[in-house]
Amino acid sequence: MAGDASGTETYTTDEALSRLGFGRFQALLLGFLGTGWVAEAMEVMLLSFVGPSVKEEWGVSGGAEGLITSVVFAGMLIGACVGGLGSDRYGRRAGFLFTAIVSGVPGFICAFSPNYATLLALRFVVGLGLGGSHVLPTWFLEFVPAENRGSWIAAFTCFWTLGTILEALLSWAIMPILGWRWLLALSSTPCFILLIFSSVVPESPRYLCSRGKISEAMLVLERIARMNNRPLPPGTVTSEPKRTDDNYDPSVTTVLLMTEDRLDEDTSTKSNRKNTFQAFWSRDLIRSTLLLWLVHFASYFAYYGLVYLISELSSVKSQPKDSSLYINVLVTSFAEFPGLLLAAILIDRIGRRVTLGGMILLCCAFLAPLATQLREGLSIILLFCARTCVMGGFAVLHVYSPEIYPTSCRNTGVGFASVIGRIGTIVAPLTTTALLENHRQKEVVLVMDLTLFLAGVACALFPLETKGREIH
Repeated sequence: MAGDASGTETYTTDEALSRLGFGRFQALLLGFLGTGWVAEAMEVMLLSFVGPSVKEEWGVSGGAEGLITSVVFAGMLIGACVGGLGSDRYGRRAGFLFTAIVSGVPGFICAFSPNYATLLALRFVVGLGLGGSHVLPTWFLEFVPAENRGSWIAAFTCFWTLGTILEALLSWAIMPILGWRWLLALSSTPCFILLIFSSVVPESPRYLCSRGKISEAMLVLERIARMNNRPLPPGTVTSEPKRTDDNYDPSVTTVLLMTEDRLDEDTSTKSNRKNTFQAFWSRDLIRSTLLLWLVHFASYFAYYGLVYLISELSSVKSQPKDSSLYINVLVTSFAEFPGLLLAAILIDRIGRRVTLGGMILLCCAFLAPLATQLREGLSIILLFCARTCVMGGFAVLHVYSPEIYPTSCRNTGVGFASVIGRIGTIVAPLTTTALLENHRQKEVVLVMDLTLFLAGVACALFPLETKGREIH
């Protein structure tokens, strides 16, 4: 703790959260925001089941079927920017309401689509809402103590996998009996549940401090203290960063403080909106930003490329009502849990960069043998191991990405990185399916491995290790 010019004791939000610990408040917040990510995952995963049924009912072409997925990803590109900028400008709660309302309401209305064009337009709007879903883990991160921030964000990522499993089970139960319209309607209900209880979740104290709303931030911290049954430090919270810390490498700490000082100075001006947008292009952040973009692109490209590879090599040629389609999604989704567990164990022990780079390069190693013809059983095992690693990498990425940026531009920086990642989701099916149709599995594996290898190298070039450090 330190003192201000008037002699009053002050402390940072990180010092307050470390004193309050991870308690009842954070556990309830994890359940609430985690449910939000379950809802987003369900909206994305239902595309795997709805497309074939829509094609059968309305007699559209295969390209038109694929367009239902493509317009969602196109909407997510725009939504990631809007959600990031909006939550940095108007608050984390505003970003949450944007993603919940814009994905939930049109998602429900989709069930009543009279024709293909209407469904396409509504799914695009749903994509706008889904694009802002990165606000959820960032909002949660800003309430978690620094010492175990990595492990809990990795645990938060489990909710995405849980959402994919729940959607597969819901589809398995609903589609053969009631059809795709009921699936669309029921898949949107978690968003409405979240909206009902959204008023009970407070604004991030970090965001409030960054906007100079110290008294409001104190009210939030006092609420956390009551719920966790722990006292706050004496004094008042401040947005000023801690100036000295013996636990960090001096060179790294110096860079961090330079970045924070410049950004605090920049964002205090009247042109705050412009500076928020430009902050992650500053000299101190540009290197991390560009490297983060490469890792996001590679991670999304590899994840969706693996989905297509698994489907191809497991020879799943299912009809919409065939149970093997749902079983395949369930089994491959369960393959993600070991990676999430491994990331949660390692991230606060060996650091973000080593864990992220290790996961990516392990995925690269598991994919490499698939460039040759292998037995189907061995191929599936290697693909499942690769998916385990890429999901573990995603868990680390969800921790490291927001930690790189200060509160003033955190969601903007993460949002633009997410945009680059979404481009990877668009490129992956185009590249993978085109090559697999021409029986060029070797080329598919080589492209994915090259992309992952470059991302692994990028992890070694990140200038900052954020394990255990305060974020501002």
